[in-house]
Amino acid sequence: MKFGIVVFPGSNCDEDAYHAVVDVLGAEAVYLWHKAHDLEGVDVVLLPGGFAYGDYLRAGAIARFSPIMQEVAAHAQRGGPVIGICNGFQILCEAKLLPGALLRNAGLQYISEMVRLRVENADTMFTNRYEPGAIVRMPIAHGEGRYTADTETLDRLEGEGRVVFRYVNAVGEPDASGNPNGSMRNIAGIVSAEGNVLGLMPHPERAVEDVLGSHDGLALFQSMLARVSA
Repeated sequence: MKFGIVVFPGSNCDEDAYHAVVDVLGAEAVYLWHKAHDLEGVDVVLLPGGFAYGDYLRAGAIARFSPIMQEVAAHAQRGGPVIGICNGFQILCEAKLLPGALLRNAGLQYISEMVRLRVENADTMFTNRYEPGAIVRMPIAHGEGRYTADTETLDRLEGEGRVVFRYVNAVGEPDASGNPNGSMRNIAGIVSAEGNVLGLMPHPERAVEDVLGSHDGLALFQSMLARVSA
């Protein structure tokens, strides 16, 4: 399986993603420059974290218009897997490949810490190696991670099983104490209606080895390997 890791001016998690995919997962990966018009035959597109185009205007707003995103959108429309992590999630929402928006954290401060997540749907191409309801630990590092959508959209996401990860407290409950940024309904990650586009604010690529403090993110990449390579 071949991953394409998109690199924007301001991306800073592209090498983390490459390490997770190539060195830990054992898959193939190439970097895709933001001005490119060719996905180079990749199976999975990964939009990494960072500050694409300096997050000018708002996070992801300019990156959404980069040439490579035309190819990413076409790949998604063909059913190809796309994953957006942190800034990548913001870009996917700006590009309307996922609903909702990521706003400034409720505390108006940048947050970098390990958080707990509950796997709400273990039957997606991104989560099939997790147990349903599993509590996992991954780091976050963002200033604009508060997932927001109107009530109709939130209800639809819930009803269709498209909330994939939810922030939880130490006992696995989604209350305010376990919600680091004020995301509506403690939402940390969602998938598209077709199930092939995932956006999440936590960083699974920074949680693939015990030396990093958690290896809970590895199952996400293993899930894609199992489903896409099948």
